[in-house]
Amino acid sequence: MKISFVIPCYRSEKTIEGVVSEIKSVVSQRPEVEYEIIMVSDHSPDDVYSVIERLCREDPVHLKGLKLAKNFGQPAAQMAGFSRTTGDIVFSVDDDGQAPVDAIYDVVDCLLNNDNDIVYGVYQHKKHSLFRNFGSWVNHLMAVVLIGIPHGLHPTSFFAIRRFVASEVLHYDGPFPYISGLVFRVTRNFGTVVVQHRVRKDGESGYTFTKLIKLWVNGFTAFSVKPLRLATILGLLCAVAGFSFGFWIALRKLLLNPNAPVGYSSIMSVVLFIGGVLMLILGLIGEYIGRIYISINRSPQFVISQETSRMDK
Repeated sequence: MKISFVIPCYRSEKTIEGVVSEIKSVVSQRPEVEYEIIMVSDHSPDDVYSVIERLCREDPVHLKGLKLAKNFGQPAAQMAGFSRTTGDIVFSVDDDGQAPVDAIYDVVDCLLNNDNDIVYGVYQHKKHSLFRNFGSWVNHLMAVVLIGIPHGLHPTSFFAIRRFVASEVLHYDGPFPYISGLVFRVTRNFGTVVVQHRVRKDGESGYTFTKLIKLWVNGFTAFSVKPLRLATILGLLCAVAGFSFGFWIALRKLLLNPNAPVGYSSIMSVVLFIGGVLMLILGLIGEYIGRIYISINRSPQFVISQETSRMDK
């Protein structure tokens, strides 16, 4: 059996070496298991790729490094890493040292012994900031409602998938990958292992507010048309509300209170409300059309500018 580890790297110059060292230590507990570690620098502004190159020179048999031409985002970096894997199991690990690498075989055993296709390491208590935890909660809610991820499952970036799942995921070559959505298009046969989330060793999370927004938008526009259906329902409700309000005003004026003033402010509030909803719906439709345009023009999912060599066993 061979395990391929994929580590997207961003601002992890001071942590990636420790992560790689711990992976090696844990995997070596079972000498019969082969492994490879693929580190992908997502155009990190620090000097992490120099560290990756040094680590690859020290162990060219097991380590491989990729450098993306620009910052494509963590999902695209994962896809780049998946494209270079050769293992029977593909394992995703974070670069910041927060992932419980010592639980690798717990996840792998759950994958193999329970005939699962994907197994997530799930955290009881996350050691993220309040902002990051909120972003994760919104992302989970969006994934459940729009993509159809099973209720009660909280996908993390610490997971293992079988070879055929990784191969099917790589068939998606669009510019907006969303890993959980891609995985659950392939299989619903999943498992979970409760693991301990660690405190970040150095630096801060690379997920800013803007990047979290992009992640959410990628999720609900790339793999679901439910937002468009929701927009249709919202437009219908607004039309019904506007008609009912107008009918009530006319009824009150004609039958209940002929002296009732016709309110300019109420008319303006209704107009502004309906106008705002229409702009929201148009913006949503425009987002879909823009993504269709980008996909038709074959915008690359990722571009590898540098790649270290690796000697196969």
